[in-house]
Amino acid sequence: MKLLRYGPSGSERPGLLDGEGRIRDLSHIVDDIAGEHLSAAGLDALRALDIASLPLVAENVRLGAAVGRIGKFICVGLNYADHAAESGMAVPDQPVLFMKATSAIIGPEDAVVIPRDSHKTDWEVELGVVIGDRAHDVPIETALQHVAGYAVINDLSEREFQLEHGGQWVKGKSCDTFGPIGPWLVTRDEIPDPQNLALWLEVNGHRYQNGNTRTMVFTVAKLVSYISRYMTLMPGDVISTGTPPGVGLGQKPPVYLKPGDVMELGIEGLGQQRQQTVAYGKH
Repeated sequence: MKLLRYGPSGSERPGLLDGEGRIRDLSHIVDDIAGEHLSAAGLDALRALDIASLPLVAENVRLGAAVGRIGKFICVGLNYADHAAESGMAVPDQPVLFMKATSAIIGPEDAVVIPRDSHKTDWEVELGVVIGDRAHDVPIETALQHVAGYAVINDLSEREFQLEHGGQWVKGKSCDTFGPIGPWLVTRDEIPDPQNLALWLEVNGHRYQNGNTRTMVFTVAKLVSYISRYMTLMPGDVISTGTPPGVGLGQKPPVYLKPGDVMELGIEGLGQQRQQTVAYGKH
């Protein structure tokens, strides 16, 4: 299934994509694409629906973030060896974890705001993992059973805030609009191997990132297991699993986003995003 949320920002309704690519409304079935509705039992209940009987939604409606009420937005740094190299950092021997504020979350085609006094706003296409069933200290062998599905994430980053303002990375990762998620959540059964997905990103038509999840340092199963050792993962929590090479920081010389730029990005089987950047105070 491809689950989604549509409508005005802050008032999104739950929906799903039918076999013809049309949006069907789920608001009389579930209150949101969130929480217990993402559990194995919750997803089975949605699969049992007669999709053709669900109300059709008007075309060209705004899509919100694919998951609602996200409790934790956990990111993994330097999870592609070639990205670590372009960043001038060593490949980690354990996953590098940091948090991204949930207030950064937006829809897949919403405008991205360049922060006040920012000169180094950067892009990162990433595979997003959405937790379905509670995971506490789970083994690698069964970790994927706790995954509801996958989504495209643009882990936008302000490199000066991240690397030059002291402390941890969260300041450079959590600016408003720095967390587009979607267009939809693709359930785990449609993605049999999350370690063989092509992912790409373009800015103004130029392809900067062109990678594959098979080159991850730590697999999705390893990440879910590892993170669940340190914190209980709850339904609807999101893990952003790292980015392949080609970020602006790694260009020679570095290239950063400016107002009016257009990012287009996607992951095989998970859909595409498109965002235009706007200046602070102009959105």
